[in-house]
Amino acid sequence: MENGHNCCRTKQRSEKESKDLIHRLNRIEGQIRGIRGMVEQDAYCIDIVNQVAAANAALNSFNKLLLSEHIRTCVTEDIRNGQDGKMDELVRTIQKLMK
Repeated sequence: MENGHNCCRTKQRSEKESKDLIHRLNRIEGQIRGIRGMVEQDAYCIDIVNQVAAANAALNSFNKLLLSEHIRTCVTEDIRNGQDGKMDELVRTIQKLMK
């Protein structure tokens, strides 16, 4: 939480958007459980690494979808209202993602 501003913020999402995000998270959760199972079953290292790469790609895809929607709604609304707070926040977030 930066400056205490994140404690109460929410975002209204359409039912379709929420369902899509939850569906993607369920798939990612399944991938993570599968990776754990591979470790428990002493799977070959490279096979595990490949599954981790697939889970990372799925998380990146999730983030891209979420950020795209954020730009279309929250950021655009702020810009239309003459505020740049969400744009600054987005720039900081992208910088963190690109480390």
